[in-house]
Amino acid sequence: MGQLRKLAGQTAIYGISSILGRTVNFLLIPLYTAYLSKEGMGAYTALYANIALFNVVFTYGMETTYFRFATGKGLDPTKVYHQIQSLLITSSLSLGALIYFSAPWFAEVLNYPGQEYLFRWIAWILAIDAILAIPYARLRKENKSLQFALTKFSNILINVGLNILFIVVFKKIHLGDWLPGLQEIISKFYQPDWEVEYILLSNLIANALMVPVLFKYMGGFSFQLNRKYLSPMWHYAFPLLFMGLAGVVNEAMSRNLFEHLIPNDFYPGLTGREAGGIFGANFKLAILMNLIIQAFKYAAEPFFFNQSTDKNSPALFARVMHVFILFCSTLMIAVSVNLGWLGNLLLRNEGYSRATYIVPVLLMGYLLLGIYFNLSIWFKLTDKTKYSFYITFIGAIVTMVILLVTIPSLGFMGGALSTLGCYLVMSILCYWWGQKHFPIPYQTGKGVFYLFLAFVFSYAGYYVSLENPLVEFILQNSFIVLFVGIVLIIEKKELQQIIQQVNQKKS
Repeated sequence: MGQLRKLAGQTAIYGISSILGRTVNFLLIPLYTAYLSKEGMGAYTALYANIALFNVVFTYGMETTYFRFATGKGLDPTKVYHQIQSLLITSSLSLGALIYFSAPWFAEVLNYPGQEYLFRWIAWILAIDAILAIPYARLRKENKSLQFALTKFSNILINVGLNILFIVVFKKIHLGDWLPGLQEIISKFYQPDWEVEYILLSNLIANALMVPVLFKYMGGFSFQLNRKYLSPMWHYAFPLLFMGLAGVVNEAMSRNLFEHLIPNDFYPGLTGREAGGIFGANFKLAILMNLIIQAFKYAAEPFFFNQSTDKNSPALFARVMHVFILFCSTLMIAVSVNLGWLGNLLLRNEGYSRATYIVPVLLMGYLLLGIYFNLSIWFKLTDKTKYSFYITFIGAIVTMVILLVTIPSLGFMGGALSTLGCYLVMSILCYWWGQKHFPIPYQTGKGVFYLFLAFVFSYAGYYVSLENPLVEFILQNSFIVLFVGIVLIIEKKELQQIIQQVNQKKS
């Protein structure tokens, strides 16, 4: 219980920063759908899918490598930090320069003629993101969750503030709707045709401002590159690079390829890029599940490594998984049954709500991603990271096959099914191999039952439609109460044991 309480506390702090940050970031969904054209939304969706892909290349598994070598190899954690950070700075600036000078080629290939400056900005965003990855990881390893949360939240707050300034405030001033005295000054530099440009520019400025802050938290940095020292780290990280690449194919490729795979006039009146914008906007509605998983990942990765030497760690990992499934299943139902008013609140322009029916599938996909993250601890602790490549490579193949087969025939749902199918296959494979190499006593039967029940209740609540809005809302949310009630009945004995343990500690 003590370890679970510690993990819950760390997750709560990381979660608060993620939830607060993503709540503020949530403002961007109605802002983008209200002020950007559907084509601009499509460009934003596709470009950030590409950024996600290149982010993996720029960091190539070094975050997990840092945790492994700074905690479980008997090495000096400070020296590990300096070596890995030096390597990432060198590689990030080199890869960033390559993209920067290849910007005209990217603009032509990806159909952004005359906009090579977008890819120069992306090069800087990627380089800075990678350079900051290990300082953030060090804060997590040293349990400096408050500093981590403050810097993450500050970054998001600056980013959102700049988005509002560029996309809304400057636009209104330029049009003369607000502060007419400033219209002449703003109009000298404001670009009324820019949409995704201002999103990227906000991201770049916000990231750049975090560099001096994080390096100050680290208390100094010494550039060190020792090939002999780094060689075992690279061998550990190399499979994780391919795991990450395959993983981002699973995560982002549906948004990247959607506009290219959807047939012309599949949705009357929409171009492929506009349809991709609607798909990307609804993908954002699954963000609540993703942020919980991200908060859990921030806390759990160092926690798992720190607990790995305890003989009781398998039982602890199993309990963590069970609690994770219960919490995320409840969250999935809560979001799904309330998609009617959430969609109207967040998707502010006509046409976006036509794809909300895919959100429960996306939520389940993200939930399975969280389960995979729990399961993946076995190959990280046993140094069998080659299995990470096998699993995610198979997942990438599943993603591509489903995308190619289903988007031309099912449209939005095809893209969502690729996420669900991929993470389902990855979770099954990771569980199967993991039980052979590092057995953990997961409550598999119960977990599968809860996932199935959550999926059924999510769609049952989503499709409830009544003339009375209040009665409809109550009936929809009764599925949450019903799910929690079933859980309490099934978990009655375990809950009693937990209460007894708490009472014993108090006495």
